[in-house]
Amino acid sequence: MGGCVLKDIPRTVWLLACGTFANMAVSVSFAYLFLYLTGPRGLDTAEAGLLSGIGGIGLLAGNFTGGWHGDRFGHRRVLLTGAVTSGLLLAAVPLLPTPALYAALPLCQYAAGVQRAANSALVAVIVPEGSRRQAFAVVRAAANGGFTVGPLLGAVVATRFSYDWLYVAEGLGSLTLACWTARVVPARGAARTRGGTGRVWPELRARPAVLILLAAILVTDVVYRQQYSTYPLFLADHGMDTRTYGALLAINGGVLLCLELPAALALRRRSPLRIVGTGLLLVAAGYGVLLLGAGLVTAVTMMTLLTLGELLYKTTATAYVADQAPEHVQGRFQSLYAGVSMSGTVLAAPLGGALYERAPGMLWPVCAGLGAVAGMAVLVAATGRRAPTATPSGPPPETPPPPVGPPRPSPVRLPS
Repeated sequence: MGGCVLKDIPRTVWLLACGTFANMAVSVSFAYLFLYLTGPRGLDTAEAGLLSGIGGIGLLAGNFTGGWHGDRFGHRRVLLTGAVTSGLLLAAVPLLPTPALYAALPLCQYAAGVQRAANSALVAVIVPEGSRRQAFAVVRAAANGGFTVGPLLGAVVATRFSYDWLYVAEGLGSLTLACWTARVVPARGAARTRGGTGRVWPELRARPAVLILLAAILVTDVVYRQQYSTYPLFLADHGMDTRTYGALLAINGGVLLCLELPAALALRRRSPLRIVGTGLLLVAAGYGVLLLGAGLVTAVTMMTLLTLGELLYKTTATAYVADQAPEHVQGRFQSLYAGVSMSGTVLAAPLGGALYERAPGMLWPVCAGLGAVAGMAVLVAATGRRAPTATPSGPPPETPPPPVGPPRPSPVRLPS
């Protein structure tokens, strides 16, 4: 049954997934950004959190606007432009003085965000409704496959050579992804949606469950991304080094690689909002485990619960938003989801860093509580009124008036 379902996924999506795997194997600089800034760059925790947040503003803006650009200019073209721009800027990071990072990181991250939103919109446009959950799971499985080996390789490179090489490798990977995408994705056809000028807010207002989902994902992402900012500091404060942190990230990627696609196939007929709500509660439970104490067992348990939650909510939420989106605003719906799902890149480090510095014992209870509220909100939304189907907005076509007078006889076709 799973094999038959996977056959419905277009070949282009599989080829995109191959490029994503290779790119993600070297795209780990964001995971070590906080350690890079507080280590080789010599910044304190507060300034590192501020710079991480400023860089994240660009990524967030790119995610929010990438779909708008794609609806107007074509998602393929926008993806290629973003990948080339981010690749060139990433490779230049080691050469820049620290003050220049305040400008370079937002620009680099903006291009990366545009690329990410365009990639999601491209998959949503290529794949028909009913197969999107599986298609997004395939792409995410490829990304997680690369991310399984990426953190371990990144830890080796960072500790034995230099953090600078992480940025050079990721820049080259992004440029390679642009070349691969240009080769495997046709320049015409499904790479562009029709329309691109319709208003988004009336479509969202007609779908309150989508609005609730977006708000819940925004809150959860701030919680979820503590694993990339305050969590490694928490581990270091309790005697666990960078290699332990890299191994924990590898657990995340390995579990997702093994289970995310099978879970998407097994749960494809279940209510998407119930699946998402359950996933958000598991993320909350992961941070709640840290209240039991700091140690290797609780660290592994925390990462496992966090990973299971991610496994349930990320692919399902992406596909749900795509299925709810009218065709003429598909890119913008994907941009809204991509933006809120990356909100933690701006908010997680400064908020988490400030709270951890002032009251470290409060960080994990706050994370667990916020995640639980978000999960319950989505579960409540799942019991509400069903959202309208994703059809283009606008007045329905006028019904022609009935003919006047007696009906005409149908013409008779003579055999040739």
